[in-house]
Amino acid sequence: MTLVAILSGAGLSTDSGIPDYRGPQGLWRRDPEAEKLVTYDCYMADPEIRRRSWLMRRESAAWRAEPNAAHRAVAELERQPGVSLRVITQNVDGLHQLGGMPERKVLELHGTARTVVCTGCHARTPMAEALRRVAAGEADPPCLDCGGILKSATVMFGQRLDPVVLGQAMSIAKACEVFIAVGSSLQVQPAASLAGIAAEHGARLIMVNAEPTPYDELAAEVVREPIGTALPALLKRIAAV
Repeated sequence: MTLVAILSGAGLSTDSGIPDYRGPQGLWRRDPEAEKLVTYDCYMADPEIRRRSWLMRRESAAWRAEPNAAHRAVAELERQPGVSLRVITQNVDGLHQLGGMPERKVLELHGTARTVVCTGCHARTPMAEALRRVAAGEADPPCLDCGGILKSATVMFGQRLDPVVLGQAMSIAKACEVFIAVGSSLQVQPAASLAGIAAEHGARLIMVNAEPTPYDELAAEVVREPIGTALPALLKRIAAV
């Protein structure tokens, strides 16, 4: 049984119509002010930022997105005999699960945009419910249990990753035999360090990304082809070994 770990970033979901953040046409390059909408301190301190954040969530491309060929190829690899697959994703769109990956085999490092969490009592509710309240006229809907400030269950700038989830990801990186980083610039720590950890522990490191990353020199293979075609071909090759 070969343990394969896939670290997926925003580039995996661009074929589903979800723009990335740090690429040449990424959101942060086009609109640096947009970072404030997902920065924890700004969000908690400014009701106007929260109002704009809820509008951004309501208009998110994630609600119209469907899993693409790369998501489906990952799920197909999980079903192959002789392969034990774990997905570690920086994405918050839930497309791995919608594409067929079992939830228990997906670690969401940066949380999920499909759930809302109260910053006061920590109650969690579906994002769809909060967006219905926004559509009905609540610009900054409070928690229905305690009146606290609601936010998406994602890790904002200024927040730490869940230490339990990060610990599980590090354990997988140390134990895997093949580590594939796909669609990630590998610039955001500590998630980016997982590639280095995997290489240090003897994994075969494969990079699938349009742009160079800081970890390319450690890789046994670097793929610059479009992810939607390159990743399915790569995963078929791995399954056949």
